[in-house]
Amino acid sequence: MKKELDRIIRVIQQLNGTDISVYDNSFLSRSIEKRLSVTQCVSIDRYLEFLATNPEEAGLLCRSLIIQFSEFFRNPLTFSLLEQVVLPNLIQKKTSTRQKEIRIWSTACSAGQEAYSLAIIMEEILARSDNKLSYRIFATDLFEAQLDEARRGQFTEASLGQVTMKRLTRWFEKRGNIYNVQQSLRDHIDFSVFDLLNPERFSPPASIFGDFDLIFCANIFFYYKTVYRDIMIRKTGNCLAPNGYLVTGETEREILMNHNYQEICQQSAIFQV
Repeated sequence: MKKELDRIIRVIQQLNGTDISVYDNSFLSRSIEKRLSVTQCVSIDRYLEFLATNPEEAGLLCRSLIIQFSEFFRNPLTFSLLEQVVLPNLIQKKTSTRQKEIRIWSTACSAGQEAYSLAIIMEEILARSDNKLSYRIFATDLFEAQLDEARRGQFTEASLGQVTMKRLTRWFEKRGNIYNVQQSLRDHIDFSVFDLLNPERFSPPASIFGDFDLIFCANIFFYYKTVYRDIMIRKTGNCLAPNGYLVTGETEREILMNHNYQEICQQSAIFQV
């Protein structure tokens, strides 16, 4: 399959200008097999012919490599620790050192579920205290179309399964069959295009200098080859404020441990250097 993969990688680069060689070979192979099924191509040779006459397929294949699944409050243990321990401690430290803002980066925000979940938690924690601390969430993704969906903040009831009824009532407005995120949450979130593998970009442009107290980079690393995974880990690590936290997916915990990150609580997927 290696030769076939190399051929498709070269063609996609020519047609779309995208280097898909950064992805893990097994993940790339599975994704291509799915596109063969969708396009009803019986072989790699037939698929290459299809690409030649249907150049839009190159874009569809590239889009299929971007995992766009997300949900509110994904990984309950992670979000419980963030709500009860990590974010309250950050707020206390910021207050004691007279700093005025908590900075959070959601590196692959998809339709915005992760960013909105974090905004809900921050609003609720700050509402329980007299603290005047502010916060900003920088939410990034590879595609502007995906970000437009996130900015709209519109969700079906089925996609809000992890949201409690109390939070659903407080932070969403129902219009027909759609739940719209409250504007008060949107005001704290900046959505922008960002590629973690872009060597010319250090952090989201709106953040100016990085220095994030909390970075979510969950369910991304294991889709990439080791060399590119290491680049992303270094980049996010360099953007962390002193004693900041890096959050991964549950299945990526070992990857961070192999980079000398310490998990603050077993199985939490929340790390510090």
